[in-house]
Amino acid sequence: MAKTSKTNLSHGTGRRKCAVARVYLREGSGNITVNGRPCEEYFASPLLMFIVKQPLAVTDTLKKYDFVITVDGGGISGQAGAVRLGISRALAVKQPETLAVLRANGFMTRDSRMVERKKYGQKGARKHFQFSKR
Repeated sequence: MAKTSKTNLSHGTGRRKCAVARVYLREGSGNITVNGRPCEEYFASPLLMFIVKQPLAVTDTLKKYDFVITVDGGGISGQAGAVRLGISRALAVKQPETLAVLRANGFMTRDSRMVERKKYGQKGARKHFQFSKR
């Protein structure tokens, strides 16, 4: 049995909050696979699907490439943001002419906002216990 290996045309890494996505771009017909599952099944929400496919819609490459994505860490929203950045970086490597469009739409910028840590002696990161004078 001969094993057919698919060659990756380019790859990109995306990060958002605590999520990390590795995106591999291949020749194909627009299939997006996330952790071995179809993208529509993994990101069940229409809003998350919209976020993931934004770079493809802007660059008109929706049916041109296949994407194999492994994503780990964080929540589902952070993972969608990480996938969007990874797809944008992979497209920018493969098609450098799309870099200006991706950058203009803000898809090449890593969102560095993280959850602030909880401090000791407090209820949360910012919330304090109620002060009682007596």
